[in-house]
Amino acid sequence: MTATGTFGLSSEARNLHWLLSNLVEEVPGVHSVAVVSSDGLLLLSSDPGQNTEAAATPERKQGPRGSSADLATIVSGIGSLTVGAAKLMDGGGVKQTMVAMEEGSVFVMAISDGSLLGVHATPDCDMSVVAYHMALFVGRAGHVLTPELRDELRKSMESAQ
Repeated sequence: MTATGTFGLSSEARNLHWLLSNLVEEVPGVHSVAVVSSDGLLLLSSDPGQNTEAAATPERKQGPRGSSADLATIVSGIGSLTVGAAKLMDGGGVKQTMVAMEEGSVFVMAISDGSLLGVHATPDCDMSVVAYHMALFVGRAGHVLTPELRDELRKSMESAQ
């Protein structure tokens, strides 16, 4: 899968697009992935509707609405809720959250400076494999997700819509 809309982006932004595409392609059961800024803005997405190769893959079913904006909203809300819960419980920083539902799963993992990685997956996905690949993404992306890069990614998402 080639990330759409990467022409003209910095090498760091293209690398993040590549890492995200790799996460979606390599991990069985993943529907969609979103990177959300600390203020809830979608920075990076694997929206199957925007990537023609992913949409053409029969086993890659779209989510209920098929929208990365929906996933970004959910990820931002879960992130905010868990941070509040951790503060109330003196639990320190939230590293990851997982919501298992009858028809799917949502995983949320902290990246850096309040940014979050969210994954929507099938109910039968191997949760440990999803979490492992998310941790790899976070490890590779966390140090390059600077305020300048977040701004560049946000602007590229706005221009793609």
